[in-house]
Amino acid sequence: MTETAIHAPDQGDRREIFGWSMYDWANSAFSTTVVTTLLGPYLSSLAQTTDGVSFLGFSFEPDAFFPTVVSLSVILQVLFLPLLGTIADYSTFKKRMLLAFATVGATATLLLFFVQSDMPLLGTNGAVLFGGLLFLIANLSFGAAIVFYNAFLPDITAPEDRDRVSSFGWALGYLGGGILLALNLVMITMMDDTAMAVRLSIASAGVWWLVFMYLFPARMLKQRPALKTMPAGHGYFSTGVRQLLHTLKTIYREYPETLRYLIAYLIYNDGIQTVIAVATIFAASDLGASADILILLVLMIQFVAFGGALLFGQMAKKIGAKRSIVISLAIWVFIVVYAYLWLHDAGWQLFLLGGLIAIVLGGSQALSRSLFSQMIPRDSESEYFGFYEISERGTSWIGTLVFAVAVQITGSARVALLSLILFFVVGLILLIPVNVRKAIVDSGNDPEGVVL
Repeated sequence: MTETAIHAPDQGDRREIFGWSMYDWANSAFSTTVVTTLLGPYLSSLAQTTDGVSFLGFSFEPDAFFPTVVSLSVILQVLFLPLLGTIADYSTFKKRMLLAFATVGATATLLLFFVQSDMPLLGTNGAVLFGGLLFLIANLSFGAAIVFYNAFLPDITAPEDRDRVSSFGWALGYLGGGILLALNLVMITMMDDTAMAVRLSIASAGVWWLVFMYLFPARMLKQRPALKTMPAGHGYFSTGVRQLLHTLKTIYREYPETLRYLIAYLIYNDGIQTVIAVATIFAASDLGASADILILLVLMIQFVAFGGALLFGQMAKKIGAKRSIVISLAIWVFIVVYAYLWLHDAGWQLFLLGGLIAIVLGGSQALSRSLFSQMIPRDSESEYFGFYEISERGTSWIGTLVFAVAVQITGSARVALLSLILFFVVGLILLIPVNVRKAIVDSGNDPEGVVL
């Protein structure tokens, strides 16, 4: 297919906005089916048959292995994603890099089908380690693709429309992820071999990701020109490293409010992503929830979150994105406290709490993305979203590491939940004083029409 180069923001193209939003539909199957629902409990169950996971002389508790791998994958993202974003701003590769990383991530997800007990040549312990490696590749690629995906948002929408478009993308993601999860629930319920059904469900997320990505974003997103000119005699990597170091200095000196917001976001969203990553492990190990209960729970969350994302998009029109995010974080604090003190069975209380999570889940993340897009300079979107992606969907590093260490020390996922409150409280303390108008003006953008 021949890609069309354009030389100015083509904002408001409904076909391109729909194609962009459908990438949320495509990749949310990975975060919903693999990260949130099935892979963590599946690897934990395999690890329990071997009394833990052994690697280089170190033994992991079964429930600590998956959060540790999540943290490792995000530490790698911290090292690479800002650099990738910087390189993208100097190239015409934004769309190509989105498709390339998504293809690698989806392929690694497909290969998770082969992870099973007593795996040939590897055994069960080796199978768990192999599954961890495949997830590491898939999650790193997932995060890298989203850097370039998010960087399209300022290209396709005017500032006053970004809360709405960002929320619509998140809502489609929850809907698409929920539909695939519903199909997987039917398969797991009908098949006698539960392990095989889980493996097929995980692989289906890779197929879903690939198919819908090439049906919609690959065909509808327009290739953008380079936002910056490459210095003569320099390559992408060397230029990217120098620009990255320059940007770290620039954001500190020239965009202090953007920096404050970014730090607040990285902290509070790390808490959100940790809840997403460990919720099913907690429900399975502490509450005794079965695989079909977990899928029903996440399925309910997906469809309620569809409405929640749209609801918070409308709320932002009335009171602004920042105030809406503050409200959502206060609710997140209550959610963690409730889970620790009162949640003791996998019955109606679990689903009630899941519904509350669903309402704030999409809204807090969608509005965080659109608000950040207002605060960054026009020629550096990919670069700045590289920093932002350090804590985006499925990419928690400090939180999952803290949770894994707490489980390793105490042997209790319930006690480990308490550590997550700190992320929301500190995030709130840092977010509330951020001057959004100043951040928008400092970055060279126009706050007119944006509800502050």
